[in-house]
Amino acid sequence: MFDALSERLRKTLGSLTGRGRVSAADVDVAMREVRLALLEADVNFKVVKDFVARVRERATGVEILESLTAGQQVVKIVNEELVALLSGGDRTFRLTGSPAVIVLVGLQGSGKTTSAAKLARHLVRMGRRPLLVAADPYRPAAADQLETLGKSLDVPVYRAPAGTQVMAIAKGGMEAARKLVRDVVILDTAGRLTVDQPLMDEIKQLTAVLKPSETLLVVDAMTGQEAVHVAEAFAAAVPVTGLILTKIDGDARGGAALSISAVTGLPVKFLGTGEKTDALESFHPDRLAGRILGMGDVLTLIERAQENVDEKQAAKMAEKLRKNSFTLQDMLDQMVAVQKMGPMGQLMDMIPGFGGMAKQAQASVDRGDLRRVEAIIRSMTLRERADPNILNASRRRRIAVGSGTRLQDVNQLVKQFSELQKMMKQMTGGKLARRMPGRFGPA
Repeated sequence: MFDALSERLRKTLGSLTGRGRVSAADVDVAMREVRLALLEADVNFKVVKDFVARVRERATGVEILESLTAGQQVVKIVNEELVALLSGGDRTFRLTGSPAVIVLVGLQGSGKTTSAAKLARHLVRMGRRPLLVAADPYRPAAADQLETLGKSLDVPVYRAPAGTQVMAIAKGGMEAARKLVRDVVILDTAGRLTVDQPLMDEIKQLTAVLKPSETLLVVDAMTGQEAVHVAEAFAAAVPVTGLILTKIDGDARGGAALSISAVTGLPVKFLGTGEKTDALESFHPDRLAGRILGMGDVLTLIERAQENVDEKQAAKMAEKLRKNSFTLQDMLDQMVAVQKMGPMGQLMDMIPGFGGMAKQAQASVDRGDLRRVEAIIRSMTLRERADPNILNASRRRRIAVGSGTRLQDVNQLVKQFSELQKMMKQMTGGKLARRMPGRFGPA
């Protein structure tokens, strides 16, 4: 969602960091580009105006312009102001009460039901015991979807008989939670195609009786400034405590995500980064700002790795790398583990300095490069994966046919793997290691 904005900001700010001293005129030119980039990304006009004014005021100070690292300091100021722009409201996620109650509200199509399941999975990882409640009596398909998602997560779902009123569903859900010893209740409420008074009255009544610890508004980030207008309408009518922005992985402009807190005063608490139930992130303004400016997001990358990579397996792999006994089977295992962490483009964005390669990496995945490599390795016997040196011409032809690829693809993979082994040998015990000081050998 932020690719176009990120690319333009990196280019603009890079023109400042590539020189020594910076003049006020240089800052003005850069701020014009930043302003255009933000407006084209569909960021609210008033938010852009205030943001650029704050950055310009700080960046044209005497202590900045006379500094030998003025360019880097301007980038630092832009990063700090971007973090401040994203940091509106209290982002604390509260789970008070026994059981704690979370009410999800929003329009139809915003992703409420999927977000309820994602939030349940997030709470399970926190060590909590959630119960999902299908509190939309008007759309049976929503309850069916929630039941399916609950089964996939092994999280119970409370569903009342058809025709049951919303308040009766909510009370039944609370009773079910106590019987099942569940400490968090997540209500997936009804939505409408547009904001209307009956919807608001229903939510008001629900929150007045249940007194939820969180009333989270789910908004579709791909709807642009319309998402901001929806958030304003809900905030004015019901006691919303925070936002879940969905479809952040989409290809629409990301202006809503950048300006929604500044305009409404509501904090963004979670980001929906994909369709799967594990694609929900706690919102960290500094991390998102880092991704947008190409500074990476190492903390989120580490968190994803910890969730998806087994520690014992990782230690075993490190030992294999140290002993230079890395095989094609190990390569396949690592590919599978990395793919569990999310789209390749997202992962590249999180590595400092690699943001510009995110599109290229994702394009490679979209072309099927990784699937092709996986198919080739899976068409090999265990012995061939362990020792590619035995791959003669007839074996390679068999592998190409079995994987549905060309012989050239098999040859290319074997060649690349051989070069990878040579490189690792140099790094762990060969010429490169002997040249390096310290524990790798004499200087």
